[in-house]
Amino acid sequence: MNIYTIDLSFQSHKDTIACFLLEINNELALIESGPDSTFEQLTAAIADLGFDYRNIKKVFLTHIHLDHAGGAWRFADHGATIYVHPLGAKHMENPEKLYNSAKRIYQDDMERLWGAMNPIANDQIVSVENGESFEIGDKKIVGWHTPGHAIHHIAWQIDEKLWTGDVAGVKIKNGPVVPPCPPPDINIEQWFESIDIINNLPVNELYLTHFGIIKNKEAHLEKLKLILEDWKNWMYPYFEANTAAEEIIPEFIKYCNANLIKNGLNAEEIACYESANPAFMSVGGLLRYWKIKTTVS
Repeated sequence: MNIYTIDLSFQSHKDTIACFLLEINNELALIESGPDSTFEQLTAAIADLGFDYRNIKKVFLTHIHLDHAGGAWRFADHGATIYVHPLGAKHMENPEKLYNSAKRIYQDDMERLWGAMNPIANDQIVSVENGESFEIGDKKIVGWHTPGHAIHHIAWQIDEKLWTGDVAGVKIKNGPVVPPCPPPDINIEQWFESIDIINNLPVNELYLTHFGIIKNKEAHLEKLKLILEDWKNWMYPYFEANTAAEEIIPEFIKYCNANLIKNGLNAEEIACYESANPAFMSVGGLLRYWKIKTTVS
């Protein structure tokens, strides 16, 4: 099995969004499609590796957020089957609601950041149940439901390797791991349970979409738990005081950047983190988490 980590150079930032091309017994598969806006970078990189992207007939998505799944329709247009969580399948078949929701957030930057998102035919979408496996060449790929970051999240396992999407956090180069917390699905208790699932799987390498390979699984996931708990607790006083998100965002950016600076990151590296995990999105997600939690309580 050959695994190629492809850097999509999202918004000209290196090590920010990855796709993973698998070559197994002359069969090609892709884990993550990236956004439609990086499709040309992706296909050029695939060509540089000596392959034709039109020969990729299986695309495995960790979840349906646009930075992970926005370009999947391009591969479906060339005959690929798209594997996705059951709760995400309907949005692949009819992406209008998902796309318009993102457009309300990004407005005039929508096309520049994410490109288009077209429907995928129902018969090209496979809804993946927890623990369900599929063949790529002579290997089995197993999908594990891992909610917390999103209710429609799957981590994909082949042998002792696990592609974790966002559930194992964002870690760029030598920076710290941080938890992407966009609305509307953040559930920190479920996220901790998913981290435990990953810890209990017989895997020793985590492939992060943002960005690269983690080999010290237990230490990495423990740090993720700590920072996720820290972010949750940091946000609560603002939620309790009913502070507007617009007022919280600059304070949260300062808070996050201080942690990155403490870990030795320079301005360019901090910009990569912001591109992969925008702070304003986590403010919205954490406020919504507390709203739901206190309502239920």
